[in-house]
Amino acid sequence: MIRSGVPEPRIDFAPKHYICRRADGELTLDGRIDKPFWEKADWTDTFVDIEGDLRPLPPKRTRVKMLWDDRYFYFAAELMEDQIWATLTERDSVIFYDNDFEIFIDPDGDSHQYYEFEINALNTVWDLLLVKPYRDGGPPVNGWDIGGLKTAVHIDGKLNVPGADNRKWTIEVAMPWTSLGECASAGRPPVAGEFWRVNFSRVEWRTEVHNGKYRKVVNPASGKPYPEDNWVWSPMGIVNMHYPELWGYVVFADQDGPDTFELPPDELVKWELRKLYYRQRNYYEAHGRFTREAEKLMGDESWSIQPTIETTSRSFLLSAPSVDGTATIYIREDGKLWKE
Repeated sequence: MIRSGVPEPRIDFAPKHYICRRADGELTLDGRIDKPFWEKADWTDTFVDIEGDLRPLPPKRTRVKMLWDDRYFYFAAELMEDQIWATLTERDSVIFYDNDFEIFIDPDGDSHQYYEFEINALNTVWDLLLVKPYRDGGPPVNGWDIGGLKTAVHIDGKLNVPGADNRKWTIEVAMPWTSLGECASAGRPPVAGEFWRVNFSRVEWRTEVHNGKYRKVVNPASGKPYPEDNWVWSPMGIVNMHYPELWGYVVFADQDGPDTFELPPDELVKWELRKLYYRQRNYYEAHGRFTREAEKLMGDESWSIQPTIETTSRSFLLSAPSVDGTATIYIREDGKLWKE
């Protein structure tokens, strides 16, 4: 049973979107992204702080390109950086203890069964599967690997050399559909016109040079390093990447398109149910029970749905009709969302 509260992100629902085009030819990974393979891929918007407009824009640019073909989902990332460093060399280390780049993928958008990938400037990776978000009691499956994963890093400067003429580090990643399809609808890769929920994060620590080496800057008040910055593609409104409902929409296209993306109306229904899920969980934490009275969760805000609420002493189920009235969308106490 889920009894803990869930912080509600302070953000309007407006995830980024990206048209992911089909790749031409084979990719030979070397970490360099200034080559013909990537020419037809657009850049994402430049990353912002994880809290969005609540925080200033990052001082160092980060952006991503994506492509796909019948075998792989391809990513290229550019991280502008004057201090390029990394320490971790063992696979499945907690890579965000270094500066890193991260990819999050929820194939079917239900916020359960999703992937996390992290990489540092030494090309050390951590790949794991999340059964559920941590807020919902979901354990990470560290033993899960992206079989057939290919990665490469290119350093435009010198790694772990303070004072070097550093400009950036760039990353190439190829993830096979044979692995990513495990959590996808019908266990298959996407087809043109479908979208997956995806987001990216860059972790950046404050560093200084001591005895010729980079080290994290320590807060004298706590004796610990200052908290890391988190810069992302699609802002979260909360310092937590594990809210998959706020990740961006990556739309897969072929030669016939699509070339544009319009948010499906049911995505807004899902979002309003998600807000009620936050508030129902928080209501329990405050009152020791779930409520069946929608007005206690909805307040005086404007809503497009008229939800149905079912509760027991241990669970709840929220539902609302799809926009066209042909189906019902559900969300339960552990955050699982689906449509029937």
